Amino acid sequence: MHGLVIKNTGSWYTVLTDDGQLIDCKIKGNFRLKGIRSTNPVAVGDRVQIVPNNEGTAFITEIEDRRNYIIRKSINLSKQSHIIAANVDQAILVVTVANPQTSTTFIDRFLASAEAYRVPVILVFNKTDLLDDDMRRYQEAMVNLYQTIGYECHQISAENGDGVDDLRPLLKDKITLLSGNSGVGKSTLINRLVPEANLRTSEISDAHNTGQHTTTFSEMIPLSPITQHLTPGFLIDTPGIKGFGTFDMEPEELTSYFKEIFHFSQDCRFSNCTHTHEPGCAVLKALEDHYIAESRYQSYLSMLEDKDEGKYRAAY
Repeated sequence: MHGLVIKNTGSWYTVLTDDGQLIDCKIKGNFRLKGIRSTNPVAVGDRVQIVPNNEGTAFITEIEDRRNYIIRKSINLSKQSHIIAANVDQAILVVTVANPQTSTTFIDRFLASAEAYRVPVILVFNKTDLLDDDMRRYQEAMVNLYQTIGYECHQISAENGDGVDDLRPLLKDKITLLSGNSGVGKSTLINRLVPEANLRTSEISDAHNTGQHTTTFSEMIPLSPITQHLTPGFLIDTPGIKGFGTFDMEPEELTSYFKEIFHFSQDCRFSNCTHTHEPGCAVLKALEDHYIAESRYQSYLSMLEDKDEGKYRAAY
C-alpha cells in the first residue's frame, strides 16, 4: 500500500493511504541501519509504502523519493539533521517584530535553507495589533527589505483576523509548511484558517518574552475534508523552533542562496570570491553602497562561520 505521512508523534506515524484510510504505522527496524543521519528518517509529507499487520496497524517499509524538504541541524546531535517536512509546495514563515521578536538571522537562515531545497517562501508578519508606532515603522522597513529581495510578504493579526483572508487563495490545493519561532502565533493562525483544527495556544512567557511550545509534533492539517477521491490542500504544523542551524551547505554554494548577494557576485573579480575581503568584490561594493542590507550580509557571514565546524554527513 502507498500513502502520505500526515502526522509524526515520535515512534508512531499516521499514514493517509491512497484509498483514504488513516493507519497508524511504525518504522521497520532496518531503517535505523541504513546510515540515515537524520533524527527522524521519516518526515511528515513523505510518500511511503506500508505493509499492514494483524493488529490493524502497519509497518513503513520504504520511503519514496522526495522532491524537496526543509532540513536543519539537529539541536540534540550536531552531526545529525532534523527534517522538518518533505514534499512541500511552499513554506510560510511566521515572524513577529515583538512579543517575541524574530531575529533577521533566523529569517535569513530559514530563507537560505529553503532556497537550497527549492522551496518557495512567503513571509507572514503576525501580531500587527500589538505594534506601537516605532514597531510598525520597523516592520514596514523589514517588509520593504524582503519584498525588494523578491519575497512575498503579508502583514496580519491572527488574533483578530486582519489580513488572514488574503492568505487563503495562496494555500488552495497546496501543501504548505508553517514554521517560525515559538510564540509567533502559528497555532492561532491555523485556528483562523481551519477552525475545526482547534489547536491549543499559550501565552508568551513574560520573563523572557519568548514563546512556549504548544505544538509538540508535526502534523498535516487538511484545509477541507479528506475523501477517497479528493486530497485537499494541507497546512503542516510544526513545533516552534528557537534556532535554525543550517545543514550540509558548502561555502561556495552559500552565495546562491542569498538572492541579492548572488546577483552582485556575478561581477566579482574572482570566481571563487567569498565576499569577505577579496579585492574587486562586487558584493562588498554593493554593501558599501547600501544595495545589500547589513543584516543580510551579517546573516551570510554567520552561515559561512557554520562551516568552520566541519562537514556534516549528508542526510537521507
